[in-house]
Amino acid sequence: MTPLSPRKKQILYAIVSEFVATGEPVGSRTLSKRGIDLSPATIRNELADLEEAGLLRQPHTSAGRVPTDGAFRVFVDALMELRQLTVEEHAKIRHHVEEVEPGLQGLRETGKFLAELTGTAAIVVATRSDALTLKHLRFIRTVPGELLAVFVMSDGTVQNRFIPVEIDELELHRIHNLLDDVIEGRTLGDLRAFFAERMGAERVLRDALRKRAYEIAGAAMEGAGGAPVVDVVIEGRHKLLQRPEFSQGSEMHKIVAALDEETQIVALLDAAAAARGTAIFVGKEAGDLADGQLAIVGASYAVQHRVHGSVGVIGPTRMDYPSVVPLVTATAHAMSEARTKPPKE
Repeated sequence: MTPLSPRKKQILYAIVSEFVATGEPVGSRTLSKRGIDLSPATIRNELADLEEAGLLRQPHTSAGRVPTDGAFRVFVDALMELRQLTVEEHAKIRHHVEEVEPGLQGLRETGKFLAELTGTAAIVVATRSDALTLKHLRFIRTVPGELLAVFVMSDGTVQNRFIPVEIDELELHRIHNLLDDVIEGRTLGDLRAFFAERMGAERVLRDALRKRAYEIAGAAMEGAGGAPVVDVVIEGRHKLLQRPEFSQGSEMHKIVAALDEETQIVALLDAAAAARGTAIFVGKEAGDLADGQLAIVGASYAVQHRVHGSVGVIGPTRMDYPSVVPLVTATAHAMSEARTKPPKE
């Protein structure tokens, strides 16, 4: 696309801003009121040029113009000045995220909170537990010939698994001390590979205690962290359905159907996670969700410096991006910070 002149940028940004605020087509008279100091004829010529460039469209002959997906992308990439959150807003977000308990209910609470902040639907995704690192592994003797393996993950969640093992307390204590040196900071997947590799090492085969420890730990790892592959939470659906552009029955049906497309939504948030920042998908960039009428803003969060999931919002293409983007970014950062702290006792 040919670079826009400063005058065309001014007009385009004014139209995008007005459309975000009202949801109504924007005419030359409205632009004049917004401080575009040009003659009506000049404004009409510029609007025609922007329409020809694919940045505006006219729903009806007598109506004003509305931005296209391309216009929103230009706005997002080149012009948007993000609203800076206040110290109090940052503190409020951090406080909420730190107070929620780990697990699915915590994801729901965070989704509800972000939906309230942004006024649209929020999505929180937690990836498989293999992406989490292990903080502690403890074995508890239950009945003769059986141990309860207790996995304490870096985000504070706990998994339990019974394994058949005959062992006394003294040997178990020595095994705990040995495993403490290799467990913390590794994922379950890393540890499975570690134990499988070390079991064939000559040093381990000559060390009876180490061999025994790795055998028991390896048995405990089998099947651990296998469910579920991913948790997906969507909160605030009603806020999206209450938007005036989706008030008609046919449009509402498209939105409901789009919110059921979890696989597609998660794929977009995965792309945000891969970008290691806040990503924005406008209209058709988000695929065929609701015939391209939606936009997604997403950011990844980490556990112990490993990407663990994503948080974001889904709303109409005329979202208030300057306000929404920093809220999503701040929430993702708060989730990462909270998950680097020791779990609550």
